[in-house]
Amino acid sequence: MSYFYAFLIAYLIVYFITPILIKLAIRFDFVDKPTKRKNQKKPVPLVGGIGLLIAFFISSFIFIKPIDKKFLCILVSSLLVFFIGIVDDWYKTKGKEFAVFPRLIIQIIAALMIYHSEIVFKGFTNPWTNNYIELPWELSLLLSVLWILGVTTVINWSDGMDGLAGSLSAIASSNLFIVALIKNQTDSAMMSILLLGSLVGFLKYNKYPAKTYMGDSGANFSGFILSIIALEGAFKQATIVSIVIPILALGVPIFDNLYVVVRRIINFKPIYEADASQIHHRLLSTGLNQKQVVIFICLTSLCFSLCSIIILLLKV
Repeated sequence: MSYFYAFLIAYLIVYFITPILIKLAIRFDFVDKPTKRKNQKKPVPLVGGIGLLIAFFISSFIFIKPIDKKFLCILVSSLLVFFIGIVDDWYKTKGKEFAVFPRLIIQIIAALMIYHSEIVFKGFTNPWTNNYIELPWELSLLLSVLWILGVTTVINWSDGMDGLAGSLSAIASSNLFIVALIKNQTDSAMMSILLLGSLVGFLKYNKYPAKTYMGDSGANFSGFILSIIALEGAFKQATIVSIVIPILALGVPIFDNLYVVVRRIINFKPIYEADASQIHHRLLSTGLNQKQVVIFICLTSLCFSLCSIIILLLKV
């Protein structure tokens, strides 16, 4: 029942605090304004991420015990990622673009903090010999930091349509929660359910037509926490095959944005230059409306997630 109460508390905090944040955002003009590239028709408050952060950490202090060095490291590093996202959102409210380099530096620093708190991809179990193969620390560091940066980025890039990034993050959270329960990893399960409750509460105000966006602050925060949950849970003691479980949990944003990156490289475009090459833009151009696109992508993500659970249950 503790997981149910954790979900409920996180959900209720977002549910009740978001309308207040929306009013404050409108009052102080902290809103995302329409552009040629965006589908919105009117300014939308950029405060969904603030509600997510508040709900996640208030409920974390209630349900995660003890509050140790590792938890405090997650708190500080995710705050760094969140606040650089807020700066990015602020630039957007002024019709400007925030430079990529400062964002990348802050995210690398946050990822290194997570590594030094020993939330790290250390190695894998050989499924044929059952021997644990520990990676050299240099490779372990590289893979862990790349995973954190990668997941943070793909969730951010997926935030291009009402309800999409929040729904994909919620599906991934549900998946990682189930994986953690099966593997008896209580800390990862609790973090997953707290993030899930926060996201479900946020989606109440983010479904089409959205009353608020999560912004870069919320997308970066969600992706960052998801990457940590996977490192702390699903990747632990994983076999070669079951390493794909967290990758499948985030399959749609990962594979879609790999395609986007490769396409931009081939076309000699900067990797971080925004365009309309993501899957939601491509589906929208086929004649589907926003609701249909989000439903289609979410159903695809659910299929990936079910495959990952089957792999785990098969114990391969």
